[in-house]
Amino acid sequence: MLRADPKCDPEGKGTRYGILAMLLVGAGCGTLIYLGNPGNMGICGACFLRDSAGALHLFDKPASLPYLRPEIFGVVFGALLWMAIRGKWQARSGSHAATRFFFGIWMGIGSLVFLGCPFRMLQRLGGLDLTAWIALPGFIAGVGVGLYFEKRGYSVGKTQAAPAPVGLLFPGLMLLAGVLWFQGQLAGPGQDGGPPPPHAPWMYSLGIALVAGILLSATRFCAVTAGRQVFLKDRRMLLASLAMLIGFGLVVLTTGKAVPGIEGQPLAHTDHLWSALALALVGLCGCLAGGCPVRQLVMTGEGNADAAMAVAGILVGGALSHGFALASSGAGTTESGRLAIVVGLAIAVVYGASRSMLASAKGSA
Repeated sequence: MLRADPKCDPEGKGTRYGILAMLLVGAGCGTLIYLGNPGNMGICGACFLRDSAGALHLFDKPASLPYLRPEIFGVVFGALLWMAIRGKWQARSGSHAATRFFFGIWMGIGSLVFLGCPFRMLQRLGGLDLTAWIALPGFIAGVGVGLYFEKRGYSVGKTQAAPAPVGLLFPGLMLLAGVLWFQGQLAGPGQDGGPPPPHAPWMYSLGIALVAGILLSATRFCAVTAGRQVFLKDRRMLLASLAMLIGFGLVVLTTGKAVPGIEGQPLAHTDHLWSALALALVGLCGCLAGGCPVRQLVMTGEGNADAAMAVAGILVGGALSHGFALASSGAGTTESGRLAIVVGLAIAVVYGASRSMLASAKGSA
C-alpha cells in the first residue's frame, strides 16, 4: 500500500489505504492494553520476544516474565496468511544472515535498556509518555547515521528465492513451541511464586495480532523506514507512523489507559540520556539489519529466512539482557546496561563505516 514510487500510485490511494491501515493497527494495540496487556505495550517485538525467551528457558529470572506471547505468533502468521492468499508467498534467503543475527542481538539489548522496541516507542508517544518524546531524537539520530552509511554503499544484502522449507522453518519451530506451551512443557507465567505478566486473553491477543500482521505486511510498515523519511522527501511511512500513533492514542485516552506526562509511566524510566542513546543503538542496528524488530517478524512470516535470523538475534538479546543485568526497570538503567549501549554503538558505527568504505572503494575501482 505504501509504495515507494509515486508513479505507481498517482492518485495516492495506496497511501490513503496505508494510513488507514496503520490507524487500525494503532487502535488494535490500544485495545490489547485495554484487554490486559502492559501499559503502552499492545505489541512490542523486543519485549515480547524477551518474554518468549523466558518461556524457552533461556533465562530464569525474574520469574514473572516467562510467557509465550500470542502476539508474536499473530504477527508472523498474519503476514504469512496475507502473502499466501495473494499467491505471493516466497521463501527467500542469501543475504548477510550473520549480520542480521548479530545486530538483532544488539537491537534486543538496546530496546530493553530503553524499555521498548521502536514499535512500542510509537505507542509510548501515542500514550503521551513524555519520556519517549524526550528520547525520540536519539532514535532519529541513530537512523540518520545508518542512512549516511547506506548512501555511501552499505547494504545488508539482497535475498534470493529459496526452497519453501527454508522460509517455513522458523514459523514451523514457532508452531512447535506453541504446542509445547499448551502442553505445559515450557516455562509458564507466575512460576516460582512470581506474579504472571500483564496480558490480554490469548484468543484476543492472537486475533488482533493476526489482523495487525496482515496490515503490516500489506503496508510494508517499518519504524526504521519511517525514521529514514525524516531525512528524505518521501513522507508516506512517516505519515503512517503518525496515523498509528493517533489510533493508539485515541483508544488509550478514551479508555483511561494513558498516563500523560513524565512521572509514573508504565514500564518506563527517566534516565533520558540513556534512553536516547539506547534508541540510537536500536535505530542504527535496525538499518544495519534491514528493519525494526516488528518488521523482522513480518518478513519472517513472508518467507524471509534471513529476517528470521534477526528475530532469533532479538530473542537471544532479550535473554542476555536479563542474564547479565542489562535490562532497565522503572527505577532506571543499570551500570551494565549503560556499558552495553556504549559498546554496541561503537561496534555498530565501526561495522557500518567499514562496510560502506569497502563498498565505496569497490564502486570506484
